[in-house]
Amino acid sequence: MDEVTADAYLRRIAADRPAVPDADALRALQLSHLRAVPFENLAIHLGEEIVLAERPLLDKIVGARRGGFCYELNGAFAMLLGALGYEVELLSARVFGPEGLGIPYDHLALRVHTPTGPWLTDVGFGRNSHRPLRLDSVADQHDPAGVFRIARTPEGDLDVHRNGEPQYRLEQRPRELADFEVGCWWQRTSPRSHFRQSLVCSQLTETGRVTLSGRTLVITGADGAREERELAADEVVPAYRTHFGITLDREPVLLGG
Repeated sequence: MDEVTADAYLRRIAADRPAVPDADALRALQLSHLRAVPFENLAIHLGEEIVLAERPLLDKIVGARRGGFCYELNGAFAMLLGALGYEVELLSARVFGPEGLGIPYDHLALRVHTPTGPWLTDVGFGRNSHRPLRLDSVADQHDPAGVFRIARTPEGDLDVHRNGEPQYRLEQRPRELADFEVGCWWQRTSPRSHFRQSLVCSQLTETGRVTLSGRTLVITGADGAREERELAADEVVPAYRTHFGITLDREPVLLGG
């Protein structure tokens, strides 16, 4: 990523260029990203192609001011962090679900090295930690999103827990973005994929979170107060623009819906 593109990305997330690539700057960058770029799977239900390569990802997230899911969000964020001087590694994870662990390459997360140690950075997992998590600590880590803990498995993987519940299992071997293409294809095409079964756009705000699931708009405040309502058909496209800055020419329709 060149300097011009990095500056455009920083403007996209309303963040300043850090003086040094340290842990404090990483915390600020992650929070800025979460508040500016939504987690969304609209492309699947709009029939759009998802290409895991630098230019298409940056064109979508920075140029078109869209969001994406984990492969896109963390993939693009890794490019930005690398351009800012961080040492970044892509890690594969399998998400814990009702039936156990998901498929290989189920999730993409980042290991970011700083002078004070390695951090788990993740801007593509919905309701995840607001701040990076220490990867070299087994202690509880308190975050606005809950209490997180990272535990090593007998096989050497890392389980990420939130409020006592396992979220996903990280492999520690670094991967390339192209390694995730099969997982991305499965998420887009398999009837078993929850990304095909649901339509979601969600973003952290300074006062809570805003989520649009189909036509259900949910706004959550800092105190946990929840406002939910069903939108009329002519309100959906404007809601994407108002709450997420996403301009669409038509309403996404759930596949099979």
